[in-house]
Amino acid sequence: MAINDLLRSSELTWLKSGGTDGDVVVASRIRLARNLKGVPFPNRADMNQLSQVLVATDEVLPELEKSMGMPFDRVDVERLSPLQREVLIEKQLITDNLIKNPQYRATYVSDDRCISIMINEEDHLRIQCWAPGLNLDLPMSTAFTLDDLIESRLDMAFDEKMGYLTSCPTNLGTGLRASVLLHLPGLVFTRNVSSIINISPQLGLAVRALYGDDKEPVGSLFQISNQLTLGFSEEELIANLKSAVTEIVAHERRARKALALYRKEQLADEVWRAYGTLAYARMLSEREAMELLSKVRLGIDLKLIHEVKADCYADILIASHRSFLQNLAENENMSKIEIDQLRARKVREILGGHRMSSEEKS
Repeated sequence: MAINDLLRSSELTWLKSGGTDGDVVVASRIRLARNLKGVPFPNRADMNQLSQVLVATDEVLPELEKSMGMPFDRVDVERLSPLQREVLIEKQLITDNLIKNPQYRATYVSDDRCISIMINEEDHLRIQCWAPGLNLDLPMSTAFTLDDLIESRLDMAFDEKMGYLTSCPTNLGTGLRASVLLHLPGLVFTRNVSSIINISPQLGLAVRALYGDDKEPVGSLFQISNQLTLGFSEEELIANLKSAVTEIVAHERRARKALALYRKEQLADEVWRAYGTLAYARMLSEREAMELLSKVRLGIDLKLIHEVKADCYADILIASHRSFLQNLAENENMSKIEIDQLRARKVREILGGHRMSSEEKS
């Protein structure tokens, strides 16, 4: 997988439809924080120490590729342009922390884009693994396989009482963060999302809007994750998150059922208007594209729209972002009008590529 394809393709395997509870759960992610023994955390390490960490992990990369049975792209953050860095952030393959001081920062991205290992972010290693739908077991198994392999070659900072030592105290212990990405248009429309956000801390969880903020979420996308790791086993953390997500999924489906029952005609009109706008608009703002896309995805999941496949959602979600479009055009000085025009054209292309055949509709 060439770096150019990584930056220019709108496809992310872990965003594809068809996973467990895929009508509500978009994707599941496991992240492990690890640090090398005897080396200061990245925010305290000097350039020589950061370089040592990068060299040490580079030596393990061939074994990671062999273990996973696929190649990895080694992305040197310092060699990327600011725009290219933003594209990888939009794809959640790297974080803002990784680009604050790009020297001796890198990420390894698997060929299927379901694995991203950041080097010298907040911790020396941040292992991220994704899977479509509600499936925390698969990314956890993958993350632990990678972790075991790395630990067989490198000494990790570990304390018998506290567990894995991490830069942020809330990651102490397992160093594990599990999160699930949810599409909750029903709960947003019925104004019940706030109650879930408010009660989540009592369950040891955090819920936040992926785009916009909790008061004005954009695209009805929310990420729910565990808040603490110290004092809990990996199994306990995953079980708690799964239980909460299952409950939220049930609430979302009830909200959708109520909308389809009591607002059937209005709902059908709204999702089809959204589809028509995406299919024919010549200019789209990022916010408008995300909101319309959410309605179209709801229409597909409720079987109101049969024109396109659900996988159009993943591609449009990525292709709607500003930096992705600027990089695609190889012009970071585009005006807002030019970006909105390119976004609309790209959305039309994606919808055309995912159009259902007459056989598939029947």
